[in-house]
Amino acid sequence: MLARALALIALPALALVAAAPAPAQEAERRPSHCIALVEDTPGLRYLHRASFTAPVPEESVRISYIDHAMFLIQTAGGLSAVTDYNGFIGPTEFVPDVVTMNRAHSTHWTAAPHPDIPHVLPGWSPETGGTVDHHVDLGEMLVRNVSTDIRGNFGSDPVEGGNSIFVFEVAGLCIGHLGHLHHVPSPEQFAALGRLDVVMAPVDGGLTLTLPEMIETLQRLRSSVVIPMHWFSGRSLEVFVEGMREDFRIDRREAREIEVSLRTLPSEPTVVVLRPRFLGFNDGTGEGGGARPAPRALD
Repeated sequence: MLARALALIALPALALVAAAPAPAQEAERRPSHCIALVEDTPGLRYLHRASFTAPVPEESVRISYIDHAMFLIQTAGGLSAVTDYNGFIGPTEFVPDVVTMNRAHSTHWTAAPHPDIPHVLPGWSPETGGTVDHHVDLGEMLVRNVSTDIRGNFGSDPVEGGNSIFVFEVAGLCIGHLGHLHHVPSPEQFAALGRLDVVMAPVDGGLTLTLPEMIETLQRLRSSVVIPMHWFSGRSLEVFVEGMREDFRIDRREAREIEVSLRTLPSEPTVVVLRPRFLGFNDGTGEGGGARPAPRALD
């Protein structure tokens, strides 16, 4: 398998509008390192732990699949983000630093996020219903978004900017969450995304992109790690895996989480199938207990 080389046109940093007043040190921060010409870093292996409360190794990121389209992203310095947050991450008192949400359905957002979450980032503008720009610099983690459109209800016109692909830049990695993606990104949107080392992709096969369109999108992104999400009963997951098998290695796991760094990225593009589990269930932390509830069947 040939190593990938993605050459994407950099967007000016000024095109990304900060969601909050910029800290004084932001002027010294380098622009996005994900929007650049890059080469693969040969990888060695993944590491994973059983508990989301365990420390994250230096220069690494832990990604835990919670449920549906929700993932917990944790840094070595203790920052955390939950994607497509719908208000329930499990029987735990854990509060993330950042949550992202998308408009497509109530399983991807909540009107009542936990009041102690410092940064709540909707993937659309609640004021206008259209696009929104986020560029939140937390020092160890930079969170930004690329807006995409969603289908209207019952065949109505598309809703501009109803979904965001969120990108988390941390530990030298570029981690993308495609959200509730309804169309293949345009060349401009691919350029705005830049390099994605890890991408979480919905593979339901119809509520978001069709599986051929999703596979086409992921073949173009050529990420080192693809984590399927939004797969419900598993039939669409199996069709997706078979469709990716020719160009991607398949790594099936019973674990909820992976730990990854620039040094441990795989040497060839890999689909990593994780098993979702709410935080606080069987984590070995004294929180919660019992089996994971049945997954949602509808979106």
